[in-house]
Amino acid sequence: MNRFFSLRRLAAMWRKEIIQMRRDRLTFAMMLGVPLMQLVLFGYAINNDPKALPAALVATTQDRYTRAIVTALELTGYYRFDHVATSAAEAEALIERGTVAFVVTIPSDFGRRVDRGDEPVLLIEADATDPAVASGAISTLGTVAAQALLHEKGTDAEAEEAARSQLNVVVHRRYNPEGITQYNIVPGLLGVILQMTMVMMTSMALTRESERGTMENLLAMPATALEIMLGKVLPYLAVGAVQVAVVLAAAKALFAVPFVGDMSLLMLGVLLFVLVLVLLGYAISTVARTQMQAMQLTVFYFLPSILLSGFMFPFRGMPVWAQALGEILPLTHFLRMIRAVMLKGAGIDNVRAPLAALVLFVLAFTLLALTRFRRTLD
Repeated sequence: MNRFFSLRRLAAMWRKEIIQMRRDRLTFAMMLGVPLMQLVLFGYAINNDPKALPAALVATTQDRYTRAIVTALELTGYYRFDHVATSAAEAEALIERGTVAFVVTIPSDFGRRVDRGDEPVLLIEADATDPAVASGAISTLGTVAAQALLHEKGTDAEAEEAARSQLNVVVHRRYNPEGITQYNIVPGLLGVILQMTMVMMTSMALTRESERGTMENLLAMPATALEIMLGKVLPYLAVGAVQVAVVLAAAKALFAVPFVGDMSLLMLGVLLFVLVLVLLGYAISTVARTQMQAMQLTVFYFLPSILLSGFMFPFRGMPVWAQALGEILPLTHFLRMIRAVMLKGAGIDNVRAPLAALVLFVLAFTLLALTRFRRTLD
């Protein structure tokens, strides 16, 4: 018998590990599911040059020059005029809520200025909270608008350069005029950090009890499923509060991220988001049998959440099916809320939709966690 190496012992160990892998189906599913998810998301869903961005048109007249410019902008593929605002105030509300990425304002005297040879003015307001979204559309703006105007006027080749200089395109990069990336990334990091820590810690809440052999003591206590759940998740709200304070202080001190909104509104959104996360983590702990499985499920949730929420890549640049998946992720709605409040100074009316979505997530994860916990008592 070989004391140092034996093929029979190696084969026995190999068979033992294969059997163990077959029993641990969750780990095996993660080994196949994670790379497949990465291929699909990075191959189909991620796009750093978003097209068909929603835009609002503010124009009191619909002359041929206005129609020519709007058509030319749509043909670039960047603009999709699906809103017609009757006033500047209506357009302001649309861009503040994040409904549109651009507001194109064509003055009422635009056509008369073109016919007289005066300098017509075209105003473009862009939501620059995410610089990557607006950069491609703005870079082609001046040339496309000038060419459309030249084509409609029928300007000959000799006068083309002179006529091109007559169009004055004014671009306002709203909320982030310098295009500083940190203004977009740092508020989003608050959501990512909270998600990474809150879900992972609370996902081990029940599995830790099982692995330590204290689950029987927990079940023997005269406590309801709701009381046990709240007892497990409420302490982590204090941990989340500390993380929020640290990240917001660092955002202001290190990166000079502007804060123009209402602090109480922001804290309401953060509280709802943290509550969603701890409830989600607790629900995961009722599904997983070990702490390793809880971590695997948490990682499996992290990947699409970070990629499809609009944190790393423009949300509007993704295909429709990827945006639909992103809408069912809590981080997507939290990012909309925190960026709107911090960078735009949005009020409760403009962030009502993401706040309502977070409330629905709280109710759904609470019901899921309580239902799953009752099943573990059988």
